Amino acid sequence: MSQFIPADERVITIEDSAELKIVTVPNLVSLETRNANTEGRGEISIRDLIRSSLRMRPNRIVVGEVRGSEALDMLQAMNTGHDGSLSTGHSNSTRDMISRLETMVLSGADLPVSVVRQQISSAIDIFVHLSRLRDRSRRITEISEVVGMDGDQVSINPLYRFRESGETDGRIQGQLEPCGNPLMNVDKLRMAGITSWPLQRMGVVT
Repeated sequence: MSQFIPADERVITIEDSAELKIVTVPNLVSLETRNANTEGRGEISIRDLIRSSLRMRPNRIVVGEVRGSEALDMLQAMNTGHDGSLSTGHSNSTRDMISRLETMVLSGADLPVSVVRQQISSAIDIFVHLSRLRDRSRRITEISEVVGMDGDQVSINPLYRFRESGETDGRIQGQLEPCGNPLMNVDKLRMAGITSWPLQRMGVVT
């Protein structure tokens, strides 16, 4: 996905160890965490880097992976005008990822659950879920849209799901198929100059 970031944007990447290889963006700043020394000093955490990145005038922030309380800083960064920011996390499904984000945020901040869920629904537009299948391949198995709050729960709109069609030489065959639900939030796409063709393709009539 990072290969589709426009070349004229300023991108900040934040990782435990540099693994991302974004070669299409000249204005790229790569930040890495640092462990504490033997005296317990000098540690630079992902949370520290996210906060520092906000002062570097980024168009997008790419966090390699969130595993703890830095999830709150990531959500806040996404809610402060840095649309198109990306991050990853581990979970069993899209719905489980929302629960994990809640847990990670609450591990570092004493906030009402309703506030955390509102932050998630405001910050994140799309979840792309990858799974390791029984043939040990990794496939995108679900793409879902966040459409706000439904009562006190984050509401998601499934767009695509992986459907298995068989097996060839031990490798699973299949493809992503539309769930039949239209894309609900199209304002950001229009503001980005995306034409009606992909919107109609996803079930949205403009």
